[in-house]
Amino acid sequence: VQLVESGGGSVQAGASLRLSCAASGRTLSTSAMGWFRQAPGKEREFVAAISGSGISTNYADSVKGRFTISRDNAKNTVYLQMNSLKPEDTAVYYCARRESPYTSYFRNQYDSWGQGTQVTVSS
Repeated sequence: VQLVESGGGSVQAGASLRLSCAASGRTLSTSAMGWFRQAPGKEREFVAAISGSGISTNYADSVKGRFTISRDNAKNTVYLQMNSLKPEDTAVYYCARRESPYTSYFRNQYDSWGQGTQVTVSS
């Protein structure tokens, strides 16, 4: 499966962005999906995940209440709505797919990764 992220950009603090992750080659409907991010000099960290059914979601404490993960299985696409962006949200954002339909916080439990999309938030 190929994952392609889009929707990144440069914005000011307080703005919103919506990231998309489109999959090709395989349906995502039975796969949990996650968003991770990596800032310069830091490890890749968990941001959000959604179960294959879309019923269960998980968020990092740093983004709870500001970010929302969702999916449209008919379009084979996962989204990350990011509101009230802060400079510390600046990073490359990656989407990832698990074989399992259950969410995970751990990047080594994801099997496929996109190339990432840059999000830059200025103060």
